[in-house]
Amino acid sequence: MSIQLVQDRLNTYACQNSVEEEQALREITQEVVLAALGRTDFFSKAAFHGGTSLRIFYGLNRFSEDLDFTLQQPDKAFHLQPYLKSVATELTAYGYHLEIQERSQSDATVRKAFLKEDSLVRVLQLGHLRPDRSTRKIRIKLEVDTNPPAGAVLESKFLDFPFVSSLVVHDAASLFAGKVHALLSRDYIKGRDWYDFVWYTSRGTPINHTLLSAALHQRGPWQGKGHKSNSRWCVEQLGNRVRSLVWDEVAADVERFVKTHELPSLKLWSEAFFLAQLEKYASRMGVA
Repeated sequence: MSIQLVQDRLNTYACQNSVEEEQALREITQEVVLAALGRTDFFSKAAFHGGTSLRIFYGLNRFSEDLDFTLQQPDKAFHLQPYLKSVATELTAYGYHLEIQERSQSDATVRKAFLKEDSLVRVLQLGHLRPDRSTRKIRIKLEVDTNPPAGAVLESKFLDFPFVSSLVVHDAASLFAGKVHALLSRDYIKGRDWYDFVWYTSRGTPINHTLLSAALHQRGPWQGKGHKSNSRWCVEQLGNRVRSLVWDEVAADVERFVKTHELPSLKLWSEAFFLAQLEKYASRMGVA
């Protein structure tokens, strides 16, 4: 019966190709993992954030790979292993044969684990296989920041698959603050960041500047400088970042995370497009 629940959920995605099908299976697995964590005391200590949170709870129209969490209060003694055992038990009940590898050093600020599964695809009825008839393992990275920057605003949200569960998540303004920090601080290209930027700015999502200021102070080019973020400064710095990128490369990074019908819009990605998007957002925020 549990396998059938996963199959029924997969059917609702109406996938058009093998990439979409693999992404859908990963997302279904992510929801089972989140529901499993919701049955423990995990969300009394941690909050869900990042791109997967934005997709599942706020309607972002792209797939995401990872499950990212922060503790609600810093705790160097936090251990992930007990929660991984609960996740494994729950996933087994839904037909998964999960391989979990914890990759956390005892003194690491970010606790990490990798979840891998390749048996479920053999018992599901898949509509699209890769050209060589093979299927990829479902891979999900789970991270917990044990020393998060202060200032996030938390909300309670509910999942209804595979059963009703309650989670704690960052609100949209806090999620945008985290994204702006990534946009300004990453030393590598990640097209998904800019896809999310369009999503936030098109909706006029405000930035939680308290959280962003704390994150800037904690790590990145402004580390330790006590810089206080505001809308004008963000617009200026994001504009500089937009002008520094090769947009064909940025767009290529996000292609496998969007559905087929969205691919043509990526051809519009350019310096001119993102500067125009930033200008519209600045106007909405009252930045002249």
